[in-house]
Amino acid sequence: MSHADLTITAVEAVHLRLSEIDAERCDGTQDTLLVFVTASDGTVGVGEVDSSPLVAKAVIEAEPSHLIARGLRSVLLGRHPLDVDALWHDMVEGSRYFGGGATMHAISGVDIALWDLAGKVLDLPVARLLGGPRSDRLDAYASLVMPDTPAEAAAAAARHAEQGYRAIKFGWGPIGQDLAANEALVREIRRAVGDDVAVMIDAGQVWDTKTALRMAAMYEGYGIAWLEEPVAADDLAGYRALSDRSSLTIAGGEQESSYGAFERLLDEGGLDLIQPDLARCGGLTQGRRLAWLAQTRHRRVVPHAFKSGVLVAASTHFAASIPNGGLIEHTVSTSPIARDLVAREIDFVDGQVRVPLDQPGLGVEVDLDLLERLRAG
Repeated sequence: MSHADLTITAVEAVHLRLSEIDAERCDGTQDTLLVFVTASDGTVGVGEVDSSPLVAKAVIEAEPSHLIARGLRSVLLGRHPLDVDALWHDMVEGSRYFGGGATMHAISGVDIALWDLAGKVLDLPVARLLGGPRSDRLDAYASLVMPDTPAEAAAAAARHAEQGYRAIKFGWGPIGQDLAANEALVREIRRAVGDDVAVMIDAGQVWDTKTALRMAAMYEGYGIAWLEEPVAADDLAGYRALSDRSSLTIAGGEQESSYGAFERLLDEGGLDLIQPDLARCGGLTQGRRLAWLAQTRHRRVVPHAFKSGVLVAASTHFAASIPNGGLIEHTVSTSPIARDLVAREIDFVDGQVRVPLDQPGLGVEVDLDLLERLRAG
């Protein structure tokens, strides 16, 4: 079958969930939604959604109601799988009646699957389809939830530094619960890794502007590489005050799913670094537009990626192919979804990941046995 004759024959959304979870303590790798798009020649692309899996699954599987209230599967079936950009626009238009955050999350997973499928059909890695890799290796930072005590935080920092990470991000957990404890946590982390390892703090949107400014001043003394989401995602005035008054790099954006929201974060909030999550913001198709948006403002892009190896792979190809990338978030959760769902994953050696340019598509392979064991419902 020639490429010209290909059509999309199936779109499957698979909800995965650990058998036992504590929703109060989950880090985001307790469940996920994988999307599989199949072409008429049997080629299958895989993507991932970072959202409420059941909500995104419903968006994909919904039967058409009318012209602009269509489930994504109904938009795609019978279409040519290589028309990735046109399909993205048609999914957005076809779901406009109920569009918004969860709908864009679902579009994101489908879009990633379409890019993976296109790479496999054309026998090219996604990074080349995105315009070409600027490097075959990227720096990777360890991303983990902040432990409860300074001693535990120091031990975790030392452990990941010993594994080769030259940058480590601690987020959420006890941050914001006891302001006095925040300095003890960062002091012991810095003591454990010295000055040669970059340390980032993800506050998790816990402070008002005045508290965030006070915390930023404290973190400046410990050489924090960036302060992430110190205020609410829509607190543009708070972000602007931090950007204007703090010497720290101010980062954010993982919660956002629209181009306009990132535009406001950059132009009104003054963020130094945006963190689009490709499984939320519109996939690789929209991710490219956001990268160029940031480039025109001379700002950095570091994609958020705290799910399985599917999202890590998509983010790796993305970060390698944009002009203001070069750094990737590396989930260190021990959840089977984070660690084992992808049988062939991105290589990590000495603080860097290798972009899989010798493999078509995303270059990863889902463990189908584990997928069936974790399949919910």
